[in-house]
Formats: sequence, structure tokens, C-alpha cells
Amino acid sequence: MAEIEHRIILETGTGNDLYGEDYTKAACRAVQDALHHSSITMFRTLGMDHRRMRVQVTIAVQEPDKVDTALVAAELPRGKAEVRAVRGGLNVHDPENGTTHVIATAAIEAWVPVDADVWKLSAAT
Repeated sequence: MAEIEHRIILETGTGNDLYGEDYTKAACRAVQDALHHSSITMFRTLGMDHRRMRVQVTIAVQEPDKVDTALVAAELPRGKAEVRAVRGGLNVHDPENGTTHVIATAAIEAWVPVDADVWKLSAAT
């Protein structure tokens, strides 16, 4: 049996830290926002082990090196997490208070191995 990994979901979310300039907090909030948009019932329905799922998270912030990717990975309730931070997101500076509001965007992709001999895509008719 040949297993091929297929992406089964792509979900996005945004999060922010308005007062602490904490990139990790904004990233974690973006992940939580994305997770609250999804419900994957496939695992229970098909009797699949969710631990076989690979979860790839991309966090976009203005200062990616300030994101603790291990803390962001800990936000994921299922699967094997891979988190990377890239340049993106948005910083909004408040000159009156001398603070910066950090806005992060998260893209969460879930991949599962699929037995190519059992599951096949069919052409639309």
C-alpha cells in the first residue's frame, strides 16, 4: 500500500497583542482564532488516528525572530506540529503612547497520509 500525504484543511486566523508588543502572544491568538473556525470530524468518522496528522503552521509577523515557535506549537491540540515564523503581519505604532500594536496572521495546514490504493479522486462528471 502506497501512502501519500494530502492536505485536508487550510485555515487562517488573526491575533494581536495591543499593549505588550509580544509577538508570541499575538501568534498564539492567531492560531486559536484559526482553530475556532474548524472542526475535523473525519478522524472519528473514519476511525483515523489524529496523531498521524502533520500540522504545518506559518505565522506572519513583522519581527519573526521574536516568535517562540515552541510555545505556538503547544497551542495545537492534535497532530505533529511544525511552526515557522515569516515576515508579514502588521505593526501599528501609537505615537501618543509610544507603543506598538502587534498583529499576527496564522495559516494552519493539516496533512494526513492517505493509502493511495484505497482512496482515489474521481473526475467530476
